[in-house]
Amino acid sequence: MLGLHRLLRRWRVRKGRLVVLPSVPSPELDNRRDLYIYVPAAPARGDSRYPVIYMQDGQNLFDPAQSFAGTWGVDEALSWASRRGLDAIVVGIPNMGDARIAEYDPFMGTGDRYLNFVTHTVKPIVDAQFPTLPDRRHTGIAGSSMGGLISLYAFFRYSESFGFAAALSPSLWFADGALLDLVARAPRVPGRLYLDVGMREGQQTVALGRRLRDLLLAKGYEGGRDLRWVEDKDGVHHESAWGRRFREALPFLLPDRAA
Repeated sequence: MLGLHRLLRRWRVRKGRLVVLPSVPSPELDNRRDLYIYVPAAPARGDSRYPVIYMQDGQNLFDPAQSFAGTWGVDEALSWASRRGLDAIVVGIPNMGDARIAEYDPFMGTGDRYLNFVTHTVKPIVDAQFPTLPDRRHTGIAGSSMGGLISLYAFFRYSESFGFAAALSPSLWFADGALLDLVARAPRVPGRLYLDVGMREGQQTVALGRRLRDLLLAKGYEGGRDLRWVEDKDGVHHESAWGRRFREALPFLLPDRAA
């Protein structure tokens, strides 16, 4: 187990703190990457535990200097949620550059190995070192574009680990719509799903998103209860739009207040 005294580098981010675990090894993928972990400010009694959201493209979530395409401002979103009584730990898992598409591809790439890394390596480290609520109901996964695709796949194929998921502008066109076929065949998985699309992302993207929404409704998911579908009339395929919508998704995604 990686020791805190060697691994943690901290700085204050509004009400919470951002922790970096450097060079975490992945035996599943034979590579290493830093992890970025946002932890809410502890209350005076110091014994609260929190839901956890594992997020893809971790270098784009917090720090503009680390981002390759802009930042979501997840720290600001979590501070906004905290003022409304909702707290969560977010684990930002950076992509590996040229290997990004392969790691987020569960059909022809290494997506299953990547998700084994998340569930078998990253999650045990986070649960051991941070005040998490480790059960399925309080564990979610989220991402955008290809990161949204692998997050949806994880919700249905790794349902023992993830009780909620957010897919922002997911790349449903990828692999000839294989994710849509998977959802159509899969049994209904209990939990909460947040899906969205920007209306300026193109007609095909919007149509595929609506098709997925309709598949989920036919499967028994109920809008407003365990499914939220958002069409952002001004939305484009960019981190700034995803960050804005992610903040609005948090009250739906988070199962309850910190325990």
